[in-house]
Amino acid sequence: MCNTIKQHPKLYVMDNGRMQMDKNWLIAMHNPATLKKPNAQTEFVEFPIYTVLIDHPAGKILFDTACNPESMGPQGRWTEATQQTFPWTANEECYLHNRLEQLRVRPEDIKFVVASHLHLDHAGCLEMFTNATIIVHEDELNGTLQSYARNQKEGAYIWGDIDAWIKNNLQWRTVKRDEDNLVLADGVKVLNFGSGHAWGMIGLHVQLPEMGGIILASDAIYTAESYGPPIKPPGIIYDSLGYAKTVEKIRRISSETKSQVWFGHDSEQFRNFRKSTEGYYE
Repeated sequence: MCNTIKQHPKLYVMDNGRMQMDKNWLIAMHNPATLKKPNAQTEFVEFPIYTVLIDHPAGKILFDTACNPESMGPQGRWTEATQQTFPWTANEECYLHNRLEQLRVRPEDIKFVVASHLHLDHAGCLEMFTNATIIVHEDELNGTLQSYARNQKEGAYIWGDIDAWIKNNLQWRTVKRDEDNLVLADGVKVLNFGSGHAWGMIGLHVQLPEMGGIILASDAIYTAESYGPPIKPPGIIYDSLGYAKTVEKIRRISSETKSQVWFGHDSEQFRNFRKSTEGYYE
């Protein structure tokens, strides 16, 4: 009788380029003017855009989908004002479909796409995943569709992206407000972060055999500086009380499960990640 070798999940970090914005969006009031400093300088900072692929024996799970390759430029989906405020730079190998292709993964191979929220730098390529179940917070999807119905072109929700989701008839699975710890596969569960940075945020808790626990926080916590203590909220925020509550929830889960917290846009943390072109975590 032969022994079958149990396949372990592999976690890949995919580099999808860089974005820039005023640091006040990243850390609200990071350098406020005062009487002694009436002309306090602001700062245009650069930070990483990344996605995570979990190649699990029970099916492939993708966390976030970065920016759409057609976002920038004169004919881009993003308005001129959005391009000026949040410029995204990426060479073609950074585009999500190319990163997946490097791993010999096709969009139709993905079983679940977990959309932490539906902002321009996290949900730009959702339209590619017509075979997958797209998991998103119900309040986030509702708010986003309302912005589309109002023909709202400015801001973090991109009309052209939403239009493509609708036309491609994506298969949505919404996380209800009172739903939490939704198990997707052995060692992988969806965390409900509720409102904060956006209308409805979700994250992932991944338990790997060798690496241990990882909380994919996305923009529930931008950076280590945001995490604190003290907590430093971002300038892009929907619910400031909800934001603080979420950060404390993540801190508690991290402590209880001895898990690392992976932030949404921390340049220093990202620099130290093993990228998909170098290997994976297991």
